[in-house]
Amino acid sequence: MSDRAPFKVVIVGFDGVLGSALTGALDLFSFTGVSWQRFLDQDIQPKFNVQIASLQKADIRCSNRLIIQAHCDIKDIEHCDLLLIPTIGDSIDKVLAHSTELLIELQRLANTGTDIASNCSGAFLLAKAGLLEGRAATTHWGYANKFKQDFPNVNLQQQHFVTQSDNIFCAAGGSAFYDLALLLIERYCGREISAQVAKTQVIDKKTGHQDSYTNVTLHTPHSDPVVSQVQAYIEQNFAEPLQVSDLAKRVNITPRTLNRRFQSCLSMRPIEYIQAVRIEQAKRLLESADVSIKSLAYQVGYHDLSSFSRLFKRATHLTPKAYQNKFARTVS
Repeated sequence: MSDRAPFKVVIVGFDGVLGSALTGALDLFSFTGVSWQRFLDQDIQPKFNVQIASLQKADIRCSNRLIIQAHCDIKDIEHCDLLLIPTIGDSIDKVLAHSTELLIELQRLANTGTDIASNCSGAFLLAKAGLLEGRAATTHWGYANKFKQDFPNVNLQQQHFVTQSDNIFCAAGGSAFYDLALLLIERYCGREISAQVAKTQVIDKKTGHQDSYTNVTLHTPHSDPVVSQVQAYIEQNFAEPLQVSDLAKRVNITPRTLNRRFQSCLSMRPIEYIQAVRIEQAKRLLESADVSIKSLAYQVGYHDLSSFSRLFKRATHLTPKAYQNKFARTVS
């Protein structure tokens, strides 16, 4: 696809959009074939013609109260090479409730065969339009549970930074969009141009999984006082040896009943909750101090270093040392 240029990119604007996601996409594609050439005193050759489109060309009120003027009415777009759906910055349910007309336009443009890419919570708009049914998709880890509940027929791969299903692409949260953008730039312009953009924008390509950035939601709302009591005990005593049978005795129920009630309230068993609390504490220690991995394991309740390391990697897709190198604030 690198023989023709400029390619037509349309960024969808809507009230409640995250302003930085919209303008960031505008800048990244607009300066492809421009910034690198300026640095090397070469002829400028823009690779993309980028437009922001909204319904009726209306001004776009971003979630940060910035107002952006659209270039065109999305209803006037008959064809584009790439349709970008930026992040929803406002309430997702609120934006979706006011997007009936916009969803119709997304469906119409999808029928033209254009490439479509969403960033972060923008995947909710694609799913609401029915464009992700049976497809692989990703979104920000913080929205994963809501996404799975709202759209159970989508193959959500929340651990991935970027997914592709035929001509539909999704990026996870925040800066994962840059990885997707580089992939798309390579798709249209080739690897050399994509590498130029990465260098001029100083973008380090991510590897691994989104799980490395996830904080487990340990406090899912529920109304079971027994489960809450056991949760509190685990969180206060995670470094001590903990047995499900002992926890059940503390609240005068059987281990089987405790397992069932935890599963009902938190979608995890007590032993999984214990592991989650310990892993979260380990992550905090690795982020804030230069601790040895062996002493860290003891601090969070594990006396078997290999067992701890295996559980940590399963949860984060990183070894403890790799996590420390990636996220520690004070490691020298």
